[in-house]
Amino acid sequence: MPELFQVVTADEANARLQGLLTLLGHAEQLPLAEALDRVLFQDLLSPCDLPAFPRSTMDGFAVRAADTFGASEGLPAYLTLCGEVTMGRQADLRVGSGQAARVHTGGMLPPGSDAVVMVEHTQAVDATMIEVVRPVAVGENMLPVGEDVRAGALLFPRGHRLRPQDLGGLAGVGLTSVAVVARPRVALLATGDEVVAADTTPGPGQVRDINSYTLAALTRRVGGEPVLWGIAPDDKATLHRMAVAALETADVLVVSAGSSVSTRDMTAEIIASLGQPGILVHGVAIQPGKPTILAMADGRPVFGLPGNPVSAMAAFELFVAPTLRRLQGSGEALSAVTTARLARNIASKPGREDLVPVRLERRADQLWADPVFGKSNQIYTLARADGIVRVPLDHSGLYADTLVEVRLF
Repeated sequence: MPELFQVVTADEANARLQGLLTLLGHAEQLPLAEALDRVLFQDLLSPCDLPAFPRSTMDGFAVRAADTFGASEGLPAYLTLCGEVTMGRQADLRVGSGQAARVHTGGMLPPGSDAVVMVEHTQAVDATMIEVVRPVAVGENMLPVGEDVRAGALLFPRGHRLRPQDLGGLAGVGLTSVAVVARPRVALLATGDEVVAADTTPGPGQVRDINSYTLAALTRRVGGEPVLWGIAPDDKATLHRMAVAALETADVLVVSAGSSVSTRDMTAEIIASLGQPGILVHGVAIQPGKPTILAMADGRPVFGLPGNPVSAMAAFELFVAPTLRRLQGSGEALSAVTTARLARNIASKPGREDLVPVRLERRADQLWADPVFGKSNQIYTLARADGIVRVPLDHSGLYADTLVEVRLF
C-alpha cells in the first residue's frame, strides 16, 4: 500500500459505506424493564384506548357543562350533589340535569357529565348543594376515552429507539414485552507488538491497551455488543487468522491498527482480503483520524481505525457509530449539543475537518469552550474534555470569542 493514500471527506466516506448496509434481520423479545435504549424490530400498535375511561384532570365536581353557562360570582349556578366517585372504582351514579358529583384527579367521570368544575371555582352551600362561580366548556378539565392514544394507532415505528417515557407509554397500554433488534455483535481487535493487556506492566517501548476498552464502551453506548478479541502481533499471518475468526462470529469488525505506516499498510491488505467488495475508503480528510479504513466484506462492515486513542475514538464516532445505528434500523442520533463561546483560537488547515476536544467552563453566567490541545496518542486529552468542536473543511481555523456548537460526549 502506498504511504500517501487518497483521502475523501467524512461525508463521502459515510456515503460510500451507508449505501451498502442492510438491516440486521434477527430480533429478540425482551421484558419492558430491560428494553431501554433498544431499537424496535417492528411497528407497535396500541391494543387499547388510553385512557380507557373518561378521567378528571382536576379535583372538583363532574357536571353537565350547560348547567354552568353564565355562572359568575355575582350570579352563581346552584347544583345539587348526587354523590362521589371513589378513586379506582367504577362510577356507580349518573349526573342529571342540575346535578354535580365530587371527583378527584385521575378519577373516572360518571355517565351524564361532560366537564369538571375545579373545586376552587365552587362554594359549598350546605351538605347537598354547591354554587359554581365560573362556567366550564364541554370537555374542560377532563380526558375523554382515547385522548392519549386510540386502539390500533401506531405507537412507535420500527427502528425507534426506546426512551424512558416510551417504556411508560407501553406499560400504559399493557405491552410488557417488545421485539427489539438484536444487538449488533462488534468484534474488536487491537494490534501492535508494542500493545500489552491493561492488567500487564508494560516493558520498555510498550503501552497498555486503551482502545479496546474505549471502543467497547462506545459500542455499548450505541447499542452494540462488543466482543474483545485481544491483541494481535505485527505478524501478517497471525493478524489475518485472528481477523477472519473474529469476523466469522460478528456483524462488524473493528481493527485498531498500529501507529507505524508499515503496520497500517499490513492491516489494509488484510482488510482487503476479508471479502468483497473490500476497501471502500482508505484515508479521510479529518484530523485526528486521517488513516481510517472503511470496508465491506461480503455484507459485513469492517473498519480499520488508527492506533492512537484520540484518533480511534473520533473515527468511531464519525463512522462506526452511524453504521451500528443503521444496522439496527434507527435513524441518525440526536447528539447532545450546546452552544459556547470559544476561549482560545483554534488553528486549522483548509481541506480537512478538525475535531478539537474542549472543556466547558461557566464564567459570569456564560458558557465557554476551552480547547484541550494534545497529541492523538494522549487519551487524557479526551478524558479532560466535555465535548468536541468541529472545524469545517473550508475554514483555516476559528477565532477566540466565536460562538461554536459543542457536541457533548
